[in-house]
Amino acid sequence: MSSGVIQWFPGHMAKTRRLIAENLKIVDIVFQLLDARIPESSKNPEISRLTEGKPILTLLNKASLADPEVSASWISCFAKDGSPSLLIDCITGEGIREIAPLSREILKEKLARYDAKGMGGRKIRAMIVGIPNVGKSSLLNRLCGGKRAKVEDRPGVTLNKQWVSTPDGLDLLDMPGVLWPKFDDRITGENLAITGALKDQVIDIEEIAMILCGRLRKSYPIPFAERYKLPCMAELEHLDNYDLFELIGKKRGCILSGGVIDHRRTAVMLLDEFRGAKIGRISLEQPN
Repeated sequence: MSSGVIQWFPGHMAKTRRLIAENLKIVDIVFQLLDARIPESSKNPEISRLTEGKPILTLLNKASLADPEVSASWISCFAKDGSPSLLIDCITGEGIREIAPLSREILKEKLARYDAKGMGGRKIRAMIVGIPNVGKSSLLNRLCGGKRAKVEDRPGVTLNKQWVSTPDGLDLLDMPGVLWPKFDDRITGENLAITGALKDQVIDIEEIAMILCGRLRKSYPIPFAERYKLPCMAELEHLDNYDLFELIGKKRGCILSGGVIDHRRTAVMLLDEFRGAKIGRISLEQPN
């Protein structure tokens, strides 16, 4: 992470691009799944190019983990751009029942043409796309009303396309997660690492946890201080992010023999608690 340019080259990315291109012509709509905490960073620019010409419904997943006020701002932002969007959460079920009706609304002209040809009642075919670990398989399982796809809380589980039918008239095509081959914007890389879109094994989790400390002290100082029993952030202005990170490790008892702070244990704890919303409902990005 220290180079300032983050690169990630999953071996199956070229295959995923090819799968999207090959199957796009047989679907009616694309469900673009984003992380509600980082809608911009989790939006793969390759997807817009690959799906050009198809109706897109943007689904901001993990809404229960994101700041609700910031999420509302994102929905307003998409609406101003004329892009249909919906806040959803595959854990709580928020917004899931609205997906099928909204899809029919977006496709009403196409469906009317099918009705005119005597093809009424045809299922809507939708392709689910998004970056790794954004919740594509969880969404598929929610829409199906049962566990049909393998789900794990780590990126890169879905490696092949899967077709699944739902009770409310959708045929879903789940695609493997795809990250773009290179992103020069450091903030994008940090956001993807913090939220778990990048495998922890390929990032410097201690550095990422310190960056997270720096973000939280500025944007969410009160819940951050309360969670780790810290003084108010104004009293800690003299501490840099490294010292603040060490203070949290000390407060949580992440200490090795000799009184040395266990950096890795502290980092894992911080990232896990952020990702599980134990610090609070936090968004890392706001609309410009």
